[in-house]
Amino acid sequence: MKNISEIFASRVFTDDVMQKMLAPETYEAFKRTVRDNLPLAPEVANEIAKAMMTWAISKGATHYTHWFQPMTGITAEKHDSFISKKRNGKIITDFKGKELIKGEPDASSFPSGGIRATFEARGYTDWDPTSYAFVKDDTLYIPTAFCSYTGEALDKKTPLLRSMEALDRHARRLLRLFGKNVGKVTATVGSEQEYFLIDKKIAAARPDLTYTGRTLFGAKPPKGQELDDQYFATIKPRVLAFMQELDEQLWELGVLSKTRHNEVAPSQHELAPIYESANVATDHNQLTMELMKKLADKHGMVCLLHEKPFAGVNGSGKHNNWSLSTDEGENLLDPGDTPMENTQFLLFLAAVIRAVDDYQDLLRVSVASAGNDHRLGANEAPPAIVSMYVGDELGRVIDAIDAGTSYRGKGRKEMAFGSMVLPKFKQDNSDRNRTSPFAFTGNKFEFRMPGSSFSVAGPNIILNTAVAEALDDFATTLEKADDLGKEVRNIVFKTIKAHKRIIFNGNGYSDEWVKEAEARGLKNLRSTPEAIPCLVADKNVRLFEKYGVYTRHELEARHDIFLENYCKTVRIEALTAKEIATRKIFHAVNRCVADMCENIASKHNVLPAVDTTIEEDVAARLSALNSTMMAAVSELDAATLAADKISDPREQALFYADTVLPAMDKVRAAADEMETLCGSSYWPLPTYGELLFSVK
Repeated sequence: MKNISEIFASRVFTDDVMQKMLAPETYEAFKRTVRDNLPLAPEVANEIAKAMMTWAISKGATHYTHWFQPMTGITAEKHDSFISKKRNGKIITDFKGKELIKGEPDASSFPSGGIRATFEARGYTDWDPTSYAFVKDDTLYIPTAFCSYTGEALDKKTPLLRSMEALDRHARRLLRLFGKNVGKVTATVGSEQEYFLIDKKIAAARPDLTYTGRTLFGAKPPKGQELDDQYFATIKPRVLAFMQELDEQLWELGVLSKTRHNEVAPSQHELAPIYESANVATDHNQLTMELMKKLADKHGMVCLLHEKPFAGVNGSGKHNNWSLSTDEGENLLDPGDTPMENTQFLLFLAAVIRAVDDYQDLLRVSVASAGNDHRLGANEAPPAIVSMYVGDELGRVIDAIDAGTSYRGKGRKEMAFGSMVLPKFKQDNSDRNRTSPFAFTGNKFEFRMPGSSFSVAGPNIILNTAVAEALDDFATTLEKADDLGKEVRNIVFKTIKAHKRIIFNGNGYSDEWVKEAEARGLKNLRSTPEAIPCLVADKNVRLFEKYGVYTRHELEARHDIFLENYCKTVRIEALTAKEIATRKIFHAVNRCVADMCENIASKHNVLPAVDTTIEEDVAARLSALNSTMMAAVSELDAATLAADKISDPREQALFYADTVLPAMDKVRAAADEMETLCGSSYWPLPTYGELLFSVK
């Protein structure tokens, strides 16, 4: 392992590198452009492009690419070399400002929800100067936004940047009322990434993993996660070698990879970074997922980022730790030692409470996918009902405000463990609630609903915009107030009164909570097809249009893309399940039954009185189950064909959820029971035991 301080960001065109390579006046002009949202002058762009190319070539780059995030859920790139032809037939290296700023990828071949027709191919990528360029392999990667020829956002970065600007604008308005003229308020994010590592050779024998990223068949193994012996256990050498190389490459690219450990399920692990601006954190998480897959392959493994690759064990999420910070380093969600007296904190807390309550449906939309539907509500993930956990101390503060009474905290208890040699320390103000979708964890909120394969752009776009609206309304009221302190207290009181229903500190897994949530009027959007239409509800369209984050057209496009993606995902799963059942399991079980029958007949030929009851029972059960499975395959096939004929996207998605998925479950139920009876030499798929314990 190399020295971390020497390699960190060594492949990144950082602010320090830029300052060294640019003329002082050019560097200052660039900084003003970023700070004040000004247009970039052509001469400044040309100087930056030249410096960026020179630096990239020194790092081994021969090409550059505009790296963007279309609505496919992954990143996209098109590589161009730095060479330019001279008249004498020779070449030179060249990179101009216009090439840095603008690219022209084909916009019609990416998901657009009707914004771009097939014959309307032009789209634009636009340099994002707030996220550093970097060199990976032999290419300079330039983070960019991606929009259509008519200017609509076709990506995840553009609306994220718009939402961050709205949040910054209204947070600074509020801070000015407290006498703080800060330059910028930034939404910060740390995205914990969970994933599975499976042996590559064993995974390759599972067509369902290849096509869908999850297992569509698999009986429960004798051992899963029951003993809790995987969680935080010693990391196996093969996995540790992967983690070490992953850390090193992430550090070189400026990614603040901090924590690594085994997760609860066998072969499940987690990487957690230090928080950064939401924009950069999103870029870095996309890089992290890409490198995980690439390096896993190098180490003879497959990295699974599906939310529920294995039934019966924990799935994988991506906990989105969100907070607000000023450019002077103040965390606006830090309650301090006396939160009841910290009016600034209470005002920002009230804004978050209101935002989560008012737009609980949008937060649910932001984590909706076919994969995450299998995870939400299980024992490792919060339920589909959005609620907030604030902990005991803040809960008492909120109760006191709601009741109009005073509250003085008891102070933090000193923890002692009964041994003099063990150091004492102060207990945290609140416990952790792993069943809560949106939990306060000291000075930030942890949104635990996003799935492991998600871009974190979506959840943060909604959080930023919803909180911006609350701050805007608060600032507008306070700017007219004669008595600022009195009006702040009034806003906090009214907001908590109106939105306290969203706060729940209990067990989110309990049946009682489902009933209580319904009584409170909270939404329970159980599946993706139920949630997606909320994206284009009138109140939500008004929110996004008011702050310039999305137009109605952009929202309608995303509505259609999300539904189409859901339908295509489930359809692929259905076709894969049919193929595996028909071409592999059916014939394998038939061979097993035929051999058993032949063996029974042979026994009776030699020993007519021999008891073959057990063999006959097993053969009969296998034969009956095989028939049951194939009947279920016929039902699944009919359901899939029926789904294909539904033209309305919402109706089609609901049909996939309500009819096709249950039909797949019937096929699986028969197949999984056969797996427990069929001889291992016949069974055509690696078992859960072989998959989950494949990495030694």
